[in-house]
Amino acid sequence: MKSIYRKAERGRVIGGVLLALLLGASVGAAGTDGLVWRPVVTAFHVHSNVSESGETFDQLAVEAKASGIDAIIFSDNFLLHYEYGLFPLRGVIRRTVELPSVLTIGVDRYLAEMREAGLRHPDVMLIPGVEVVPHYYWTGSIFSKDLTMHDAQKNVLVLGLPRADDYDRMPAAGNHASYEYGWNTVGLLWPLVLVPPAIWLINRRVERRLGTGWTFVVVRERRPLPGVALLAVAVLLLINNYPFGTPLYDTYSDENGLRPYQGLIEYVRQRGGVSIWSMPEARDFSRHDYGPLGVVTAKTDPYPEALLKTSDYAGFGAVYEDTVTVTDPGGVWDAALMAYLEGRRGNPPWGVGEVAYHKTDSAGKRLDNVETVLWVKERTPAALLDAFAKGRMYALERRKDYGLVLKEFSLTSEETGQSAISGETLEAPANAPFRVRVEVSSTDGQRRPVLVQVIRSGLVMSSTTEITPFSVQLRDVVPQGTGGYFRLLIGAAAHRIVSNPIFVRSRGSLTGALP
Repeated sequence: MKSIYRKAERGRVIGGVLLALLLGASVGAAGTDGLVWRPVVTAFHVHSNVSESGETFDQLAVEAKASGIDAIIFSDNFLLHYEYGLFPLRGVIRRTVELPSVLTIGVDRYLAEMREAGLRHPDVMLIPGVEVVPHYYWTGSIFSKDLTMHDAQKNVLVLGLPRADDYDRMPAAGNHASYEYGWNTVGLLWPLVLVPPAIWLINRRVERRLGTGWTFVVVRERRPLPGVALLAVAVLLLINNYPFGTPLYDTYSDENGLRPYQGLIEYVRQRGGVSIWSMPEARDFSRHDYGPLGVVTAKTDPYPEALLKTSDYAGFGAVYEDTVTVTDPGGVWDAALMAYLEGRRGNPPWGVGEVAYHKTDSAGKRLDNVETVLWVKERTPAALLDAFAKGRMYALERRKDYGLVLKEFSLTSEETGQSAISGETLEAPANAPFRVRVEVSSTDGQRRPVLVQVIRSGLVMSSTTEITPFSVQLRDVVPQGTGGYFRLLIGAAAHRIVSNPIFVRSRGSLTGALP
């Protein structure tokens, strides 16, 4: 790094605007296609009354418009189907719990109702999506009174699937449409071999001699009870084996690891959709007393390691109303980004904001508590999904009184004038200088102290406290080799911004497959 300088602004400074124009760094400038990057404020991970006792599509659209939200990306529960059965008749002696979900009302109906609501509220885009439970598993036993259900809240958010059939066949826990069928089906139908002997036993006539004085009479009679019993066993076993397919992953084994999640991610990717790891550091723990059966525990431990051990997902929850450490400098996110730079990952993971909205409650939960701001050139669902897939966005947490606004975050080559925003790559000659520009304001226009951290390839390049509204500019040179990236952490607690990275590499570099 050759030098670093910064300039705090109080109000709009004409010199800063002119400098941005000269450098071509403004994200409001027209691109080569003549279109302009524009921000679209979205509420991501929203539940409707389809899967919760919440609000209708119409009510949410009205609330979004009043809150200044341009689009709602829904994440209604895809399928909430849980069951526990006793060996060896798990399909017969079992307890099943199924809650309202997209599958229970029907995918076609879900999409149609959302589409109709969108026509009634054209000012707010309504984008369908689902929250999927790829897998859960049991440990312990009701007999030892330590039965525990694991990972029922280890979820993946899916959006952008083009067809209803793609949802129907999603590999999710409890979805029979995703079962495996084949030779295993023949094996599960084995109780049918008991039917012919059962019928023979039922129809078989047994001879019995009855004495009548000096002679006897031969009586032929049916004794169907053994055959009926065998037939009942066959029927019971067939019921136990229904639906004659094998779930992709055993819910009574803890040896599946992350395979169910990687399988879902691959399924979605192959169909052109987007997968997001949901709130990887959130905890879930509850205990339920079933009297003589003992206490059943449901728990989901944080799973930040999944971000490094899975691939091909588009992003993860980087901002939500809970403690988040994966975005810390040098943390899990930076490890994943560096793995991408070094060619050990096929794509970089992007950070999104999850509002996890179910309904407004007395605790002050609002639809705009967490927002994901997308940079698009046209206001269409396809453009929004493209921004999600390519990382052109930033996430923020805010409260009713005010929120922070990232008006600009860009890299600009001093030699070529080329600019890049979040999710993009700046290419320039090696060792050529470029500038990092950050501009932040607050929605209420007040002067507020804000911590600004600029992260350069996992390390803190600059950490300052600025007063809104302000701009910060840094100067660096294009690295050789695998390249690098810049991202931002701005503010703290309930007023913070997490940006997605901008990559930089030397022109003609063969290392890395940067976007």
